[in-house]
Amino acid sequence: MTGVILAVLSLALLGIHGLSCLLVGRRLRSVVPQRVTETPFISLLRPVCGLDRFDPQTLATSFRLDYPDYEVIFCVASGNDPVVPVVRRLIADHPEVDARLLIGETRISANPKLNNLEKGWKAARGEIVVMADANLLLPHDYLWHLLAARQPGVGLVSAPPVGVAPEGPWAALECAFLNSNQARWQLAADICGFGFAQGKTLLWERAILDREGGLAALGRYLAEDVAATHLVRGGGRRVALAARPFAQPIGRRSLSQVWARQLRWSKVRRDGFPLLFLVELLNGPLLAVILATVAAGWPFGLALLVVWYCAELALAADQGWIDGPGSAAFFLLRDLMFPVIWLVTFRNRHFEWRGNLMAQGELRRVIED
Repeated sequence: MTGVILAVLSLALLGIHGLSCLLVGRRLRSVVPQRVTETPFISLLRPVCGLDRFDPQTLATSFRLDYPDYEVIFCVASGNDPVVPVVRRLIADHPEVDARLLIGETRISANPKLNNLEKGWKAARGEIVVMADANLLLPHDYLWHLLAARQPGVGLVSAPPVGVAPEGPWAALECAFLNSNQARWQLAADICGFGFAQGKTLLWERAILDREGGLAALGRYLAEDVAATHLVRGGGRRVALAARPFAQPIGRRSLSQVWARQLRWSKVRRDGFPLLFLVELLNGPLLAVILATVAAGWPFGLALLVVWYCAELALAADQGWIDGPGSAAFFLLRDLMFPVIWLVTFRNRHFEWRGNLMAQGELRRVIED
């Protein structure tokens, strides 16, 4: 009898995984941006810090949106930042777009990104304000997708990133984390009506956030997207995701970079959603395979593992997220890392982000040797 119960539990976990792949795949295959009848003036804020290899490409997409009425505000903390000449050149090359660069930093929180954006928030003329990270490629219909997700009861529109242009095995591992795992689960949660904000893209109705204290209110947690989710839900509204995720070029990554990034996000989730974090060990096939093996032996466990990855591979292949079946090796490595990352997350609550040591309620500069 115990074996039957364990087998049923393992199949239930497999079923949840397969259903998420099916639902997300169906959603992404049918995406057509809805052209809404109202076209409010939109302020697009892009925080920049440091010069990344893909910045000229990603920031240039700010000027190619087919939306009729918007402004672009780039925000940088220091005039000596190496990205400043790139931004100024892009603005000069696109005089047809209302764009400007604001320099300076206002300490409103322990989050340097919010401190950088504060001047842009105050200067923005739109009642709709979109924050888009510098490393995000904005498709020409970007703003249309965001506006289409604004429905009654929605207080914030967001979207997860998907990794593109990986170079090398560790970049492929990064995409295995980002695409068919994290983006899949975020989209699946949104399908079920429980959307979570993702800081890569945030569309606000300005009045909603201003009533809560403005950008400073987003500094109550380690990450602004966690704070945004709690703020919107606390106000009786929900977070909605755009119909599809948006691309983030990955380039080359080292294993240590992938590890540090995943550990940072794990700490953010533990800080912001502790109950959900406790069940993150269910993310991946490990528990399902163990239950299946105990219930009916290793052939059953192996068969379950194959079906598990076939479902994920089908979704990833359909969306062009992988180069071939060999990507299953990166899925396996990712899933072996999950429980290790989960355990290491409990060591402490702080992490380093762009030269800043961040912890709940505090921030200090990391002094370079």
